[in-house]
Amino acid sequence: MQANRHMAQAEQEIALLFRNYAPGLLGYSRMHIPSVEDAEDLVVDVFMAALENAKFATLSEKEKELWLWRVTRNKVIDRYRRAKTRQNVTLEHVAGSLFEDEMVGPEYAALQQEDYMDLYAHLRSLPPLQQQILRMRFGQDLSCSEIATALGKPENVVRVTLSRSLNLLRKIYRRRREEQESG
Repeated sequence: MQANRHMAQAEQEIALLFRNYAPGLLGYSRMHIPSVEDAEDLVVDVFMAALENAKFATLSEKEKELWLWRVTRNKVIDRYRRAKTRQNVTLEHVAGSLFEDEMVGPEYAALQQEDYMDLYAHLRSLPPLQQQILRMRFGQDLSCSEIATALGKPENVVRVTLSRSLNLLRKIYRRRREEQESG
């Protein structure tokens, strides 16, 4: 019972000290630590250290204030030292690379392979001339005039065939997406 009363009194005293000194300690921490959250954590760590220190309760009011400021200063210095040896990176800096990592994973590769298989099946459903023109344009990276020369066809026929082929593939994919959304 006596221990509980002593503990409650110590907590009240720390709460009073927190109200009196935390704003100043936080301001000091914020001047030296760029992250608001890290500065707040540091001030909480200072008061936790005060709670854990057995001799803290025996200090006078002025000594407690000086102790809190000294510990805050030391913890700020510790943060500087740790920052030199350990690099902190914010989530915003690595967010882009998180998604890049997903694009090289096995799940992404499997999905991409599935998409390629679907495309291949759709291409096989096209007439041979359309297949050949698409293969030459996108597989061999030939221009329409080069394709026309290779096939012995007028360039405008190659352009129209290419356009119709791509529109047909778009229509197939659009229809499939609508079926998936409705089904």
